[in-house]
Amino acid sequence: MAGLEPLYAWARPAISRPQDALVCGIHWELIRHGYRCLGTGDQPGPDERKSELLPAGWEANKEVYTLRYKSMDDAHELLLKAIMVEDSMILNVMDRSSQKVADVTLAVADYINPEHLDDFHKVYKNTEELRTRITSGIIAPLGAPAGKVRKEPESKEDVPWDENPLRLPPRQPMGTRAPSRPSPLSPFAVGGEDLDPFGGRSGGMIVDPLRSGIPHPGIDPSSGIPGRLPPGAVPPGARFDPFGPLGVGRSGPDPDHLPPPGYDDMFM
Repeated sequence: MAGLEPLYAWARPAISRPQDALVCGIHWELIRHGYRCLGTGDQPGPDERKSELLPAGWEANKEVYTLRYKSMDDAHELLLKAIMVEDSMILNVMDRSSQKVADVTLAVADYINPEHLDDFHKVYKNTEELRTRITSGIIAPLGAPAGKVRKEPESKEDVPWDENPLRLPPRQPMGTRAPSRPSPLSPFAVGGEDLDPFGGRSGGMIVDPLRSGIPHPGIDPSSGIPGRLPPGAVPPGARFDPFGPLGVGRSGPDPDHLPPPGYDDMFM
């Protein structure tokens, strides 16, 4: 009943008895269902306007509360009388447009904590039951106004991560492989291997001649350095860029020893 809280805070100076608090709650239920209050008494007063607030002097008579309401579409005009009989409140509501009448009897102690009139968060109890009684006993028999019922704010639930573009996907559990990615032949798979720390796929942007998929029987990881790498220096299946050109005993000149084009040009 979030919308009732500011109304109760506004009406608090006039609330001195438990039935005052109950009338305030009943009033808000009518507001939620598309009605606005016109004023007090059986007859219209001067300069009446539809309002969500309770009118001045609404709590003057602690035995009989008389309020008039009109729907937002002007199809219904209600005359509400809340009559106190011992510890119960009898609600008698007549729709002046259709002459229909509805009655509801409420035990004040079932919905109001009289010792907590100063604390909105404690003064009301069984609010869902109160809503149901008002809806089934007054709103439904007289006919609900056109339009939607005002809904109370609801807590937002978490949006699934696959529907939220700002949320990162969950991490893979330890000891499991990453999910399969598109084929490396797909243009959207470029760089996919670079994201896989286990190196189980192809398609990365890092040059890896030892794992290019093309057989190289003459590949020697020690090429380009004096001597040879110790055994196990390059683990099986690891990415490794050799120090020098691939192959042993390459035929022809070493491309690194060829002079650059125009090397004898003094302006180079």
